[in-house]
Amino acid sequence: MFIEHIAVWTEDLERLRSFYETYFSAHSGSLYINPVKQFRSYFLHFESGARLEIMSKPKLTNSDIDRYSQTGFAHLAMAVDSKEAVNALSAQLERDGFSIVDGPRFTGDGYYESVCLDPDGNRIEITSLEEI
Repeated sequence: MFIEHIAVWTEDLERLRSFYETYFSAHSGSLYINPVKQFRSYFLHFESGARLEIMSKPKLTNSDIDRYSQTGFAHLAMAVDSKEAVNALSAQLERDGFSIVDGPRFTGDGYYESVCLDPDGNRIEITSLEEI
Protein backbone atom coordinates (compact mmCIF):
# COMPACT_ATOMS: atom_id res chain seq x y z
CA MET A 1 0.00 0.00 0.00
CA PHE A 2 1.18 3.54 -0.69
CA ILE A 3 -0.12 7.09 -0.78
CA GLU A 4 -1.36 7.68 -4.33
CA HIS A 5 -1.33 11.48 -4.13
CA ILE A 6 -1.83 14.43 -1.83
CA ALA A 7 -4.01 17.41 -2.80
CA VAL A 8 -4.00 21.06 -1.76
CA TRP A 9 -6.29 23.96 -2.59
CA THR A 10 -4.89 27.13 -4.10
CA GLU A 11 -6.30 30.39 -5.35
CA ASP A 12 -3.64 30.58 -8.10
CA LEU A 13 -2.98 27.30 -9.92
CA GLU A 14 -0.39 28.68 -12.31
CA ARG A 15 1.68 30.36 -9.58
CA LEU A 16 1.75 27.19 -7.46
CA ARG A 17 2.46 24.95 -10.46
CA SER A 18 5.39 27.16 -11.48
CA PHE A 19 6.81 27.08 -7.92
CA TYR A 20 6.90 23.26 -7.76
CA GLU A 21 8.21 22.96 -11.33
CA THR A 22 10.95 25.54 -10.74
CA TYR A 23 12.24 24.50 -7.32
CA PHE A 24 11.30 20.82 -6.98
CA SER A 25 11.53 19.56 -10.60
CA ALA A 26 7.84 18.66 -10.79
CA HIS A 27 6.34 17.82 -14.15
CA SER A 28 2.76 18.91 -14.68
CA GLY A 29 0.03 16.90 -16.31
CA SER A 30 -2.66 18.59 -18.38
CA LEU A 31 -5.05 21.06 -16.83
CA TYR A 32 -8.27 19.31 -15.81
CA ILE A 33 -11.42 21.44 -15.94
CA ASN A 34 -14.89 20.52 -14.69
CA PRO A 35 -17.05 23.37 -16.03
CA VAL A 36 -20.13 22.32 -14.08
CA LYS A 37 -18.38 22.53 -10.70
CA GLN A 38 -16.01 25.30 -11.86
CA PHE A 39 -13.17 23.10 -10.63
CA ARG A 40 -9.66 23.08 -12.10
CA SER A 41 -6.61 21.03 -11.16
CA TYR A 42 -3.18 19.84 -12.18
CA PHE A 43 -1.39 16.69 -11.09
CA LEU A 44 2.28 17.41 -10.47
CA HIS A 45 4.57 14.40 -10.87
CA PHE A 46 7.89 14.05 -9.07
CA GLU A 47 10.90 11.89 -9.97
CA SER A 48 10.17 9.50 -7.08
CA GLY A 49 6.70 8.74 -8.45
CA ALA A 50 4.92 10.88 -5.84
CA ARG A 51 2.13 13.14 -7.07
CA LEU A 52 0.67 16.38 -5.76
CA GLU A 53 -2.72 17.58 -6.98
CA ILE A 54 -3.21 21.32 -6.88
CA MET A 55 -6.86 22.36 -7.08
CA SER A 56 -8.80 25.58 -7.50
CA LYS A 57 -12.32 26.99 -7.77
CA PRO A 58 -13.26 30.62 -8.46
CA LYS A 59 -14.78 31.13 -5.01
CA LEU A 60 -13.42 28.75 -2.41
CA THR A 61 -15.81 28.30 0.50
CA ASN A 62 -15.43 26.89 3.99
CA SER A 63 -16.74 23.59 2.67
CA ASP A 64 -13.86 23.59 0.16
CA ILE A 65 -11.07 24.64 2.49
CA ASP A 66 -10.59 25.72 6.09
CA ARG A 67 -7.47 27.88 6.07
CA TYR A 68 -7.63 28.38 9.84
CA SER A 69 -7.82 24.76 10.91
CA GLN A 70 -5.29 23.77 13.55
CA THR A 71 -5.47 20.12 12.52
CA GLY A 72 -4.78 18.38 9.25
CA PHE A 73 -2.04 19.04 6.72
CA ALA A 74 1.14 20.20 8.48
CA HIS A 75 3.84 20.13 5.80
CA LEU A 76 5.11 18.46 2.66
CA ALA A 77 8.63 17.04 2.82
CA MET A 78 10.79 17.11 -0.31
CA ALA A 79 14.07 15.17 -0.27
CA VAL A 80 17.24 16.29 -2.01
CA ASP A 81 20.54 14.41 -2.33
CA SER A 82 22.73 16.08 0.27
CA LYS A 83 23.20 18.65 3.00
CA GLU A 84 24.81 20.92 0.39
CA ALA A 85 21.71 20.58 -1.81
CA VAL A 86 19.49 21.59 1.15
CA ASN A 87 21.68 24.66 1.66
CA ALA A 88 21.75 25.57 -2.05
CA LEU A 89 18.00 25.20 -2.60
CA SER A 90 17.21 27.09 0.60
CA ALA A 91 19.51 29.93 -0.44
CA GLN A 92 17.97 30.05 -3.94
CA LEU A 93 14.42 30.17 -2.52
CA GLU A 94 15.41 32.97 -0.13
CA ARG A 95 17.11 34.96 -2.94
CA ASP A 96 13.93 34.58 -4.98
CA GLY A 97 11.84 36.08 -2.17
CA PHE A 98 10.40 33.00 -0.47
CA SER A 99 10.41 32.73 3.31
CA ILE A 100 12.76 30.28 4.99
CA VAL A 101 11.07 29.83 8.35
CA ASP A 102 13.49 27.29 9.90
CA GLY A 103 17.03 26.10 9.29
CA PRO A 104 18.93 24.85 7.54
CA ARG A 105 19.75 22.80 10.60
CA PHE A 106 20.10 19.33 12.08
CA THR A 107 16.91 18.18 13.77
CA GLY A 108 16.74 16.21 17.00
CA ASP A 109 15.82 13.05 15.09
CA GLY A 110 18.84 13.27 12.80
CA TYR A 111 17.55 15.01 9.68
CA TYR A 112 19.26 17.92 8.01
CA GLU A 113 16.55 20.23 6.75
CA SER A 114 15.16 23.67 6.21
CA VAL A 115 11.54 24.78 5.98
CA CYS A 116 10.23 27.24 3.41
CA LEU A 117 6.78 28.54 2.61
CA ASP A 118 5.33 27.97 -0.84
CA PRO A 119 3.42 30.85 -2.49
CA ASP A 120 0.26 29.91 -0.55
CA GLY A 121 2.02 29.67 2.81
CA ASN A 122 2.18 25.86 2.96
CA ARG A 123 5.21 24.60 4.86
CA ILE A 124 7.69 22.67 2.71
CA GLU A 125 10.49 20.75 4.45
CA ILE A 126 13.60 20.39 2.33
CA THR A 127 15.43 17.42 3.75
CA SER A 128 18.61 15.54 2.88
CA LEU A 129 18.58 11.88 1.82
CA GLU A 130 22.24 11.73 2.80
CA GLU A 131 23.02 9.63 5.89
CA ILE A 132 24.10 11.96 8.67
